[in-house]
Amino acid sequence: MDQVPPSLIHPTALVEPGAELGRNVRIGPFCHVGGMAKVGDDVELMSHVVIAGDTTIGEGTRVFPHAILGGEPQNTAYKGERTRLVIGRNNTIREGVTMHIGTGNARGETTVGDHCMFLAYSHVAHDSVLGDHVTFANNVMIGGHAVIGDRVIIGGGAAVHQFCEVGHHAFIGGVAAVVRDVIPYGMVMGNRSYLAGLNLVGMKRSGMDRSEMTAIRHAYKRLFDGGGSVRERAEELIEAYPNSAAVRDIATFILRDSKRHLVTPLSTRRSAHEAGDE
Repeated sequence: MDQVPPSLIHPTALVEPGAELGRNVRIGPFCHVGGMAKVGDDVELMSHVVIAGDTTIGEGTRVFPHAILGGEPQNTAYKGERTRLVIGRNNTIREGVTMHIGTGNARGETTVGDHCMFLAYSHVAHDSVLGDHVTFANNVMIGGHAVIGDRVIIGGGAAVHQFCEVGHHAFIGGVAAVVRDVIPYGMVMGNRSYLAGLNLVGMKRSGMDRSEMTAIRHAYKRLFDGGGSVRERAEELIEAYPNSAAVRDIATFILRDSKRHLVTPLSTRRSAHEAGDE
């Protein structure tokens, strides 16, 4: 990376020796960029932004005042190991957002994709993996080791428990408490959260073919309304819908190994509890 012309760095900003700055990087008043930072082309740090640790910020990203990126994990197992935060391209990171580096006893890296939007005071914890086009509304919190798929939208004040996985195109309603995995295209509400249907609006916005949407709607009913376990019905879906990539996504998500149960509809959860399956 080329060194940034002094005219693009405000005189009150501090850029430590060793920091790598791309072309046309703009660093506003009272920002602090640490010596291990790598800041891509056309990044803007508005004011009072802190870039700490081994943090990479992809080109075209805008960071608003008082965001702190690359801070140490809020985890007692962290002992100062060299770990990383990698943020992709063209992200919008609003006021007061915090994102932490990974831990030495896990994957060692927190990863954020491209074209994401993080509204004020949202938090990305250590060792999490976020896909592309993810949106966090204000005060969203995700715990360590969480996996958030592409085009997931999480409403204001919602929380995702550590080690949970949220499948792509899912929607998490505001102030929901997610302590289980969420299927792709799922729509989740409540505290504790439950599956309230499918994220049909998100599917339409992504340009999904109508026939695929119809297949998912039929598969959803079969998945959560019938005999046997959810895993058994997921296996049946793969055979029943061989030409639907979206249904296969949901079925394989359910059949993979995971540390968490699934978020399910309230009726399914009550039945499982009565049967002693939870």
